[in-house]
Amino acid sequence: MKELKLKSNPGLQDFQQYVVELEEQRGFSDQTVMEKCLLMGEEVGELFKAVRKAVHLKTDVHSKVGSVKEEVADIFIYLCAICNRYGIDMEEAFREKEEINKKRTWV
Repeated sequence: MKELKLKSNPGLQDFQQYVVELEEQRGFSDQTVMEKCLLMGEEVGELFKAVRKAVHLKTDVHSKVGSVKEEVADIFIYLCAICNRYGIDMEEAFREKEEINKKRTWV
């Protein structure tokens, strides 16, 4: 099995391509957008639990809680996968949305 390698100083397109390759290699490329959204939702819950742990809110001592860093990375992977399925260039989408946000009034 070919070792996946993310290039140094990757851009968002590099991450998106890496996710394409990791999904193919790990057998996840046939998952639907709905499945990816549900899985990402689970990861968001895990992120919330990790934040609770990080700020020392009480959590179930028997539950396995990852770090905030790990959970954010999992969410990013799912976000890349969802964008890939819709043909969305994340950098382009970010830039376009930020231009809209710049015109908003924030109070």
